[in-house]
Amino acid sequence: MPVVSMTTAASSSDKTPSFEMTWGSSTSSGYCSDSDSDSEFEQYFTARTSFFPKIRKDTVSPAVKQDEQIELSKQELTVVDIQQKVKEYNAQINSNLFMNMNKDGSYTGFIKVQFKLARPVSVPTPKKGGNDTGGRRASGVKRRTSFYLPKDASKHLHISSRTSAREVIEALLKKFTVVDNPAKFALFERSERHDQVYIRKLSDTERPLRLRLCAGPNEKVLSFVLKENETGEVNWHAFSMPELKNFLRILQREEEEHIKQIVQRYALARTKMQEALTGSTPG
Repeated sequence: MPVVSMTTAASSSDKTPSFEMTWGSSTSSGYCSDSDSDSEFEQYFTARTSFFPKIRKDTVSPAVKQDEQIELSKQELTVVDIQQKVKEYNAQINSNLFMNMNKDGSYTGFIKVQFKLARPVSVPTPKKGGNDTGGRRASGVKRRTSFYLPKDASKHLHISSRTSAREVIEALLKKFTVVDNPAKFALFERSERHDQVYIRKLSDTERPLRLRLCAGPNEKVLSFVLKENETGEVNWHAFSMPELKNFLRILQREEEEHIKQIVQRYALARTKMQEALTGSTPG
């Protein structure tokens, strides 16, 4: 099982530690497309065939009390309040993921984002030398590889209190060199209360570090999750032409397999009925 390791370099100061995310993955090449397109050449390595989202058990019904969930983000904090909360926050953690106050009243700190993506992400294909095969580089054709991120992978980000949820998403994609449109993704806050899990989608302008400060360091009280930006309908315009063509090929394979299973089931039923008719006695 190959192990991939990525290190995040902290951006605030020289004293800021770096963080490493390591996971084990055995991504299978369930489907591979090597066909060319007018604009891009892509290879898809998928661990499963269907790219449509499935209902998850940890998804919360619309009856969630959102007023309680966004109450923290509406609190008006003075500089004195922020200083006190930062002090209390730092006193509760057992690591070096401290928050720090700035002279202008803002503050910096770390948030941990967990990945729960149902569809593959695309990254640039690594270069294999000065001359690409078939003269693709000369023709300006891009190469991309799409794969599924390991389940429950997570990443620490060092951000400011002024960093928005949209900027967090863009930073995460940059860390993983993901070239997909950031509009495909959304940042969610997750909390556990009374043995129930509550999920809320953050707006693009919300400040995740502010939510982290107000909630404290306890991950059960508040954690962040990156998921697909589901709007009820799949936004096909957000996908590139090679991605759409690949999805159509996947759908065709699934359709052919489904038809094959139906034909086999009816053929088996027909055979059993013919055997029953042959063995029956007239009259």
